[in-house]
Amino acid sequence: MIKREQYLSHIRGFYHTDLIKVITGIRRCGKSVLLMQIMEELREQSVREDQILYLNFEDYDYSFIHSGKELHEYIKSKVTTEKKYYLFFDEIQMVPDFERVINSIRMKYNTSIFITGSNGKLLSGELATFLSGRTVSFRMYPFSFAEACECRALQKDAVTDEILLDYMSWGGMPQRFQMENEEQTKTFLRDLFDTIVLRDIVQRAGIKDIALFNRLVEYLVCNPSQTFSASAVSSYFLSENRKVSKETIYNYLEHITASLIMQRAARYDIRGKRILTKMDKYYLTDMGLGRIRNSGYKLEMGALLENVVYNELLIRGFDVYVGKTRKGEVDFVAIREQKKEYYQVAYYLYDQNVIDREFGAFKEIDDNYPKYVISFDKMDFSRDGIIHKNAVSFLLELR
Repeated sequence: MIKREQYLSHIRGFYHTDLIKVITGIRRCGKSVLLMQIMEELREQSVREDQILYLNFEDYDYSFIHSGKELHEYIKSKVTTEKKYYLFFDEIQMVPDFERVINSIRMKYNTSIFITGSNGKLLSGELATFLSGRTVSFRMYPFSFAEACECRALQKDAVTDEILLDYMSWGGMPQRFQMENEEQTKTFLRDLFDTIVLRDIVQRAGIKDIALFNRLVEYLVCNPSQTFSASAVSSYFLSENRKVSKETIYNYLEHITASLIMQRAARYDIRGKRILTKMDKYYLTDMGLGRIRNSGYKLEMGALLENVVYNELLIRGFDVYVGKTRKGEVDFVAIREQKKEYYQVAYYLYDQNVIDREFGAFKEIDDNYPKYVISFDKMDFSRDGIIHKNAVSFLLELR
């Protein structure tokens, strides 16, 4: 079992505080395992077993809890002393009115509460209303490329381009590394995708036109790293004799991103230093979910690598935007603690035209923040203060 130190290192400082620890992430990215690792660390700190309570609402053992009231009564039956209790609620969004319960428990009892959910809006709505200023949130992702290599017990010098290509194809969902062959991997990812779409989106959102929704999902996963245009999507459906309004498209997009299948990268005006509201890009949270939904489209390798780099920057704690310059764009502007980094991503720097295009994207940026070009090339093409990095080396480095 891989220890998710990337996340544990940020959460440890809050283990014993009364702030609600909210951990969100796509289904099966490892949230439950992370909670187990936190509980184990608490035991190592001499927290008694009877002070730790873990409820996984996907476990049939807790199927008797149908409402917030039933959850509240159950917790009351377990928290019976003045000692500090550590309460872990896994996939809590499945319990109606859970927000009031969490707030009530926090006020009444001496507790440290951890909750997880597979919905990007877990911290919005009533939870935000009841617990404003009383939460600390953490976003969790599938295995990074470095974690995927660790899972396979690969030393750094044994990691090849083929390993990265496999990750670009099948992603980093932890359970997929337990599969014995490609067919098992496909079955696992297909079942996971269907669970997310049918249960988390279609049923809960009450989507009526399931066929249309599935076509939109297919369109998005077959066009990762591309600038999104509702007009273009509407025209695409019109060419297939389906009339779809922009409002419907944006409504479906909201559900897709809330389920955490895909993530939105807003456009950032580098010169004006402001976030723009149009021409976003959408990236897959896990590459494997795109692979199993692709019905024959040939995916461009540069776009897949761009998606992987985008996810890696998020895992490293950056806020990531698509950079807009006066005459073009930079793939990513990564911002963390008031500092910026700029990134261009290419599959290979095949010839001088490609080299000039990728390095030339930074031409209009006159600040001194680091600028990088990432590609599969092993030769170092760094020039004019712009750093070229091999993709495998970049994804394995500790930062």
